[in-house]
Amino acid sequence: MPDAVLKGLAVPAALLLAAEVALRATGLRSDALAPPSAVLFALIGALRDGSMLAATGQTLYGAALGLVVGGAVGLALGILLGLSRPADRLLEVTVEAVRPIPSIALIPIALLVLGFGPGMEIAIVAFSCVWPILILARAAVAGVEPQLLEVARALGLSFGARVVKIVLPAALPRLLVALRVAVGVALVVAVTVEIAADPRGLGNAIMVAEQALQPALMLAYLLWIGLIGFALNAALGVAQGRLLGPAAAGARP
Repeated sequence: MPDAVLKGLAVPAALLLAAEVALRATGLRSDALAPPSAVLFALIGALRDGSMLAATGQTLYGAALGLVVGGAVGLALGILLGLSRPADRLLEVTVEAVRPIPSIALIPIALLVLGFGPGMEIAIVAFSCVWPILILARAAVAGVEPQLLEVARALGLSFGARVVKIVLPAALPRLLVALRVAVGVALVVAVTVEIAADPRGLGNAIMVAEQALQPALMLAYLLWIGLIGFALNAALGVAQGRLLGPAAAGARP
């Protein structure tokens, strides 16, 4: 295991040990807290009986589809706004007015239109993922060397060819950063929607454990969500490093 990972685990391990000792020593019984060892046993139990994996699949399904839809829309708009100053000026007010709207505030509208179920969750996740992709893609595309675009025009390349052959390769490092940001946003919003209004997935499992007064299981689900987020970010970091090589060091979120 790399030294950086070991050093990064030192603080969480120390905090967990301190929490274990404190809760065991005081004998505190709480509906919201549980010793880390009890949380670990609850996590193992939920993994063994399959309930946690089933909920994980539901959450990742909604998060992934929402990310694909929102990412595609955000990337297309980001490229358009980055390449076209008139379009950027035309849509600037609209983007800046809509972007601050909290995704969760759309739940009542989404429920009326789509009802309960994965469609509602996917729509809200997609809305939340549009903005980080759009903003970072617009900045990345606008930062492409103008000389490259002038050469492409001189060669008679169509707009689509310029995007595929010039813009996307030049903007790739920052687009990968946008993807890593959007993945985190998608997971957070998916779980939040499930807590608030969707009777499925990891968010709903947290609420069920809380209502059943099972703090160890509730915290186990929270720990599992954190591990999923860590694993996704690590996997994207590895992919980014392989795609970009040494340039990946300067393209971290």
